Amino acid sequence: MPSQMPVSIVIIAKNEEVHLEESLKSVYGWADEIVVVDDESTDKTRDIARKYTDKVFSRRMDVEGRHRNWAYSQAKNLWVLSLDADEKVTEELKTEISQAIKSNEYAAYDIPLRNYIGNYWVKYGGWYPASKVRLFRKDKFKYEEVEVHPRVFIDGACGHLKSDIIHKGYPDLEHFLSSVNRQTTLEALKWINTNRKMTLGLMIWRAVDRFFRRYFGKKSRKDGLYGFVIAYFDSLYQLLSYLKYREMINSRNNGVTGVK
Repeated sequence: MPSQMPVSIVIIAKNEEVHLEESLKSVYGWADEIVVVDDESTDKTRDIARKYTDKVFSRRMDVEGRHRNWAYSQAKNLWVLSLDADEKVTEELKTEISQAIKSNEYAAYDIPLRNYIGNYWVKYGGWYPASKVRLFRKDKFKYEEVEVHPRVFIDGACGHLKSDIIHKGYPDLEHFLSSVNRQTTLEALKWINTNRKMTLGLMIWRAVDRFFRRYFGKKSRKDGLYGFVIAYFDSLYQLLSYLKYREMINSRNNGVTGVK
């Protein structure tokens, strides 16, 4: 049996019993460590994780960037591959990663994500290759500690891998819309917590701009109905974020608690 790669797989999960096992199977036996950080799941997520690793931690998600940084700090290896619980590693990517960490040429690597809605591979609108930094030396990488869309900070150069991570994060449009709803709440909180001022005029401009850039500029129209829905939701994201932001401002001004 070939030796395992000195890379730590770190997966953050919450109620992922449907997806987690496929993700774990894709790296089990290849990486020499798997770390799962469970966000207080109420399903069988932890039980499934323990079938593949004894490094299963429970930690409530507070701030996304902080949560991820804590999860990566639990890894024993210098190199970390960060996966979501609904993602799988292809055999081609394993080969590339093996070569990358041996060369030690870069501090981190971004990896293309092949994103699906249901069984449909979304190829346009900026959804593919949609590369993200997922492989990195943990001593040279950290996330900005904010609640949504945290930036990454890398101490060194970032390389680019060609093979894909398979991401099946949206079983259907209902789950996609639920994600938009959740993310817009976090976006509004981010504006509040960073004292960012958002006006009605700016929101309208951004909503219109996002639709046309996604649908025409990034060719989302080539994905047919799915492409239209993605562009529409991109525009809707701005509207919902703004409305939630206004609600939070009004609640704070009226002395209602619960907004950070």
